[in-house]
Amino acid sequence: MTNKEQIIHNYIEAYNQFDIDKMIADFDESVVFENIQNGETNLTLNGIKEFAIQAEKAKEYFSERKQTITSLIQDEITAIVDIDYHAVLAIDFPNGLKAGQELNMKGRSVFQFSDDKIVKLTDMS
Repeated sequence: MTNKEQIIHNYIEAYNQFDIDKMIADFDESVVFENIQNGETNLTLNGIKEFAIQAEKAKEYFSERKQTITSLIQDEITAIVDIDYHAVLAIDFPNGLKAGQELNMKGRSVFQFSDDKIVKLTDMS
């Protein structure tokens, strides 16, 4: 396993454990995070502090969550990770989703690196 693969595995493991400090351990201070749903960007965060604040809020949304890597391809700068996602909602959402409801989705995360730091993370579903 390459160092970048280990960084990605560490991030996914920390995500699954709701551990924000471990999630951001390999982020560059100026990391950019984008969330894209159905082809539209619905969230952009700039910097490690913005990401950490949002990640802390997101912990309240789920009673459990798990990302499982189904494939990973990479070059020197970019890693494309296909993910199976399972979560159980902890709260009711305005769009009609209810607490206790399970979500099962497939997604893709694109990690961009500079040296061994994540400088951009794009989640797509």
